[in-house]
Parts: sequence; structure tokens; C-alpha cells
Amino acid sequence: MRQRAGAPVVALAGNPNVGKSTVFNALTGSRQHTGNWSGKTVANAYGVMRCGDTDLTLVDLPGTYSLRARSSEERVARDFLASGDADAAILVTDATCLERNLILVLQVLEVMPNAVLCLNLMDEARKKRIRINTAALQHELGIPVIPCAARRGRGLPQLTQAVCRALENAASGPVAAIRYPDVIENALQRTGGTRGEALATLALHPPGGLTGQQFDDMVTAAAALRAEEIALTCVQVPEAACARDRQLDRILMSRRLGIPLMLLLLALVFYITLFGANVPSEWLGAHLLGLTAPIAAGLTALGLPPFVVSMLTDGVWRVLATVVSVMLPPMAIFFPLFTLLEDAGYLPRVAFQLDHAFQRAHACGKQSLSMCLCRKCMRPQPLDRRGAIAYIGLWKKFVISALTKRFKAFNQISGVIKHDKNIIRVPWQYLEKSRKSR
Repeated sequence: MRQRAGAPVVALAGNPNVGKSTVFNALTGSRQHTGNWSGKTVANAYGVMRCGDTDLTLVDLPGTYSLRARSSEERVARDFLASGDADAAILVTDATCLERNLILVLQVLEVMPNAVLCLNLMDEARKKRIRINTAALQHELGIPVIPCAARRGRGLPQLTQAVCRALENAASGPVAAIRYPDVIENALQRTGGTRGEALATLALHPPGGLTGQQFDDMVTAAAALRAEEIALTCVQVPEAACARDRQLDRILMSRRLGIPLMLLLLALVFYITLFGANVPSEWLGAHLLGLTAPIAAGLTALGLPPFVVSMLTDGVWRVLATVVSVMLPPMAIFFPLFTLLEDAGYLPRVAFQLDHAFQRAHACGKQSLSMCLCRKCMRPQPLDRRGAIAYIGLWKKFVISALTKRFKAFNQISGVIKHDKNIIRVPWQYLEKSRKSR
């Protein structure tokens, strides 16, 4: 990744779909570049933001839910923040679901204490009558908290000023710390160094006879518990804000109606896709194939040999016209419908419902969503490795997903939806134990 010589570096981190890209575009304008992280297939974006008369390099880290390095995106974000290349960090959060976002914030503060919290989507929070005590939140976290509505441009000047102050006066006061179980806290003190460095060391060699999975679960549960404590102190969410979602969940997630409703809805999507594409397919086929004779006449007029004319018209043009007329209409119908289901929040519920069944094959429920997209042809197709791993999460589960698709009648991966409403995996058994111990 290239950086402007001598320019301070500011990292932009946050969960997916919290408006991080909107904040990045607003702060950098058209002065941004894209590429790949060194040795990775994960894309990066960086640009230039102004801090008075000084240019800052703003690095947009991949959206991630934690720094526990379960995916390549999480490893990239963790490694960059821990490398010391960044002089400060902007942590973008969603004000409508702050508790979930605070898990990542607390983990980042352990490796990058010089940070500013961008409390984005405040306009949406006000619509839901969610009240956030920013002063109390700033006191709990130990870093500046700036309310923003990036889409409307509100709060961005204050955010820029806060970043400038953070660069001028590096954080010296205490920041929010995650309270881990005694076995981990004692090991952190013995390891020495910063908490972030010590945790990275303990993740390779868990203390107290813990397995790697047990250590990871306990660390994640402690972060979730601390985030819950901060949210209870600083956030007031009225019951009416979630009442509609809970009523829908009682129906969509019920044991009796959940699976039948899911099958009916997906069947309706496929019915609209298959039968709705007939008319535009016929229209495209008739018009595109109808150009075969004029194209052949034009090529003949140019003096090309008959076999070349036949190869270009019957071989190239007719195949291209057939593929476009057959493939384009279903894709133009299916993907917008699937995007609507995703934006409505229904697809994460489908993944949650089917997760138990997919766990029997050592896969996860998110694989069911990628299988819904494999409806194009019967021959194996190249897999979108980067997008699939980013969505499914782990290489092992990606391989299982790739192999099981070969047993489906339609198995091409034609796309992978965004993981914007991914479900955070919180080991509740350790979280409950931590609550009881306190």
C-alpha cells in the first residue's frame, strides 16, 4: 500500500454496514485510491483528508465484526492496527445498534488507544427514539465521541477536528479495558507488553490448559459483556424501537411457520425469476438474433471469405446473443429481489434457521444463502474465492461449501451477497458464567 511521504496515517475501522464507506468518501472526496493488501486478495482503499494545512492518509480497513482473526479481513485489520503504521484511528459505529459495535471498539482500543469514535447514523437513532449519552460514553471509553450523520454531512467537521487533536495530543489517559477471566488476566500480566500484544501471544499459546477455541470464546464473551455494560449505562432504547422486529421474529422464526414461510418465499422469488424472464428473453433473442443477417451482409460487403463470415456470425454473434438473451433477464430479476430480502433483514434469519441443519455437515447456515445463488447452469464453474470466503467466513467452511455445491443440480456460484447483516457469534455459555461470577 502506498502512502504519502511524511503524512500521518489514520485508520478507518468499523463493522460492515455502519456507513464506514460513506464517512470515508465524505472525508477524502475524490482523492482516494484502491488496490490490494500486500500478499492478500483483500481490497484496500486509502485517500487524503485535510487537517488544516496538513494532508492525512486515511486508510479504509475491511469491515469486520472483531479482531479475533477468523477471516482474512479480520487478520488484515488486526495486523495493520497492531503494526504501528497508523498514528490514530477513527472507529465508525452504528448508533442504532451500538452494543454490537462496541465489541470491535473495545478490541481496537487494546491495540490502538489513540482513537476517535464516530457515532454514525444518529439521524436513524433519533427516528427510533434511541437516546445516547455521548458524555457518559466518552467517559466510559476514554476517547472522544463525535455524533455524526455522514449521509447528510452532519458532524464531519467536528470529526475532522477531533482527529487533528488526537494526532497533536496522543492519548495518554486510560481507555476502556476489557475485564477477562482471572486465568487470562494473570497470564496477561505475566506476558508483559501491551494488552493487544499479550493477547496475540496468548492466542498462540493459551494459558491454563485452555484450547484455542475455549480461549477465543472466553475473550469474545468478555468483550461482549463489557460492551453490554457500557450500553446499559449510556444507551436508552425504548421498547417500541424493537417491537415490530420482535413481532415479525415470532412469526418468521417460529418452529412451526418459519421453515414453511421461508420455502414459500424463496419459491415465489424463483417463480418470478423463471417465468418473469420469459418475455424479456424472447424479446432479446428475437432482436439480437435478427441482426445475424445484416451483420453477415456487412461482413460479406467487406470482402471477407465465407468461412470467416460464418464463423463470426454463426459462431461468435449467435452464441453471444443466445447467452445474453438467456442469462441477462433472470439475473436482472433475481438479484434485485434477493437484495431486497437482504436489506429487509430476512436473509440473516434464513441463515440462522438453517444453521443447525448445516452444522451436521460441519458447515454453517450462511452457506444456504450462497446455494440459493447457484441457479444458472449444471456444469462446475470457477468459484469466487475472495467473495465467498469473505461471506462464509472460514476457509474450511468455504471448501465444504464448494464441495457440496457439486451435488446440486445447479451449481454455479454466480455471486456472493454482502455480509452486511452477519450474525456475531458470541459464546453465551462463557458470557453467562461471567455474569454469575460478578
